[in-house]
Amino acid sequence: MRAQPGRSVTSKVLALLAVFTPASPALTLSELARRAGLPLSTVHRRVAELVEWGALERGDDGRYRIGLRLWEVGSLAPRGLALRELALPVMEDLYEVTHENVQLAVRQDLELVFIERIAGRYAVPVLTRVGGRFALHATGVGLVLLAHAPAEVQEQVLAAPLERYTDLTITDPRRLRGCLAEVRRVGYAVSDRQVTMDALSVAAPIRAPEGVLAAISLVVAHDRADPVALAPLVQAAGRVLSRALGASRRPPPARVPLPPDQRRQ
Repeated sequence: MRAQPGRSVTSKVLALLAVFTPASPALTLSELARRAGLPLSTVHRRVAELVEWGALERGDDGRYRIGLRLWEVGSLAPRGLALRELALPVMEDLYEVTHENVQLAVRQDLELVFIERIAGRYAVPVLTRVGGRFALHATGVGLVLLAHAPAEVQEQVLAAPLERYTDLTITDPRRLRGCLAEVRRVGYAVSDRQVTMDALSVAAPIRAPEGVLAAISLVVAHDRADPVALAPLVQAAGRVLSRALGASRRPPPARVPLPPDQRRQ
């Protein structure tokens, strides 16, 4: 990346932080400079300030990593920590009932961000992590968030190339538009082998007074999945959290109201 003249100090600092990714969590000064498109001398000064503040940490190997101070600040995001704390008891209930993966996500621009997950010990492996981003068109939570996104967001996603993860990923805009309409009609989304060929997810919306704030899902092995049976569980969890978000002065219900016959023996 070439250095861009006239960049502010803030833009340079943000550019440095933005080059860290799950695939590249530790970088040298030279790597930071090259990826951010900044002179090495500038990177040296800015990185020293970030280390002093705690946004970056320098390891014994001389590489830099995201520091705990930045994580502490990031955890204060209202769609992060507050929603996670509210949702975690409900997510734990879903896990206890199913022993499957439970995920919580919000939309950020044209992608989704996973803000919490519970991984089942013997559940199907998933490609997600807390803080990780993913496309909206393929996952269960993504389909819910996209179905309830503003029209301009939907049109941007539909107009862009839709990445194919498996042979079953919906990449045709017309089919995806119909899928989103069905999600709004039935109140939940099913993503069947659209991300990996061994997984199926069922997701439901979590509503706040201003609209759909987040989505919650179960991710299970395709060969033992029954979306019709899973949908009421996920929808019940979504309704519990929606009621809690709409009643700010009342404590949220502690448990998902699940019928006894749907609990795992």
